[in-house]
Amino acid sequence: MQTRRTLLAIGAAGLASSCAATRGFSNGLQRDLGRTPPASTRLAPVRVSRDRLIRIDVGLRPFRPSGFRVEREALGDKVLVHNYGHGGGGITLSWGTAKLAVDLGFDPARPDCAVLGCGAVGLATARLLQERGARVRVYAKDLPPNTTSNVAGAQWWPASVYDNDAVTPAYLEQHFQAARFAFRRYQSLVGDAYGVNWETNYSLSNRPGSSYPAAEGDPMRALVVNQRDLNPLEHNFPRPCVRRFDTMMIETPLYLRRMELDVRQAGGEIVVRSFDDIAQVRALPEHTIFNCTGLGAGRLFGDTEIMPVRGQLAILLPQPEVDYNVIAREGYMFGRRDGVVLGGTFERGEWSLEPDPAQIERILTGHANIFRAM
Repeated sequence: MQTRRTLLAIGAAGLASSCAATRGFSNGLQRDLGRTPPASTRLAPVRVSRDRLIRIDVGLRPFRPSGFRVEREALGDKVLVHNYGHGGGGITLSWGTAKLAVDLGFDPARPDCAVLGCGAVGLATARLLQERGARVRVYAKDLPPNTTSNVAGAQWWPASVYDNDAVTPAYLEQHFQAARFAFRRYQSLVGDAYGVNWETNYSLSNRPGSSYPAAEGDPMRALVVNQRDLNPLEHNFPRPCVRRFDTMMIETPLYLRRMELDVRQAGGEIVVRSFDDIAQVRALPEHTIFNCTGLGAGRLFGDTEIMPVRGQLAILLPQPEVDYNVIAREGYMFGRRDGVVLGGTFERGEWSLEPDPAQIERILTGHANIFRAM
């Protein structure tokens, strides 16, 4: 994995269209103009083949078209704070929505708190509560590695969190506040201990003018680091338009193990149990309860908006030389130390955790076409 390069000014100025730059461009023209040709980055291609496949991961994202829910309500004589429904941004936003939830619900005069859920959102909520002086008990049906967070691709960027036509301006402001806090918090965790590292991303397109990862005027643009549109001579991807930017990658198995350890070492208790109804939640001894149950919130708390969105990942043998990520119409590739992650599915309403062979074949074939051409 690449280490963090010197932080450049957010949103590099003077971006040029990589496609437009190709017209009339040649080494001869460069010499005639007295310029130095741009340095070419010859990235190592991923070796995509079935004999390198080490596992298939299937996870169900807890998706709400209107975005994640952070909200406080009364539960009898207790306080209930919801923090769930992050879609494809659960790990990315976990620290940020945890802060929103803790700000909303923690009372230092009533320090005993329960956290429902032990994925990335629940663990971040537990840690921030402990930092405020809370006595925390985590209740969870499953512990890592048996959580949805454990099988996430975990690039730091909030993707597939909401539907554009279903969100309010107030939600978008809350979304940015959560992302900004999480962005800074993850930077404090960079290194081998938590499995968080900076890595370069390449977004591939056939046409210029992409707004990915964030359009001009979008507040999220402030969290895009080192963005630059590359000239075709600067890369070996089979696309004319390539946008490069830096962000963090989270190696989820290592990260979640360390987070669970942090909670325990700070005095937190983790209890494995499930809840059949809200009356069992109300009967907990803690005064303040943080609901980080993800998809479980639909059944337990009657959220009719939340739905599963199935994601399927094909994990290939690690390639240490592949220390970059790719985002393209065929899907995405994340070069992690524990394996090369190939993904690209977003199946609404699908509850099955069984892999779909046709989707896995599509993921493998699409990525093979990209990297074979390199």
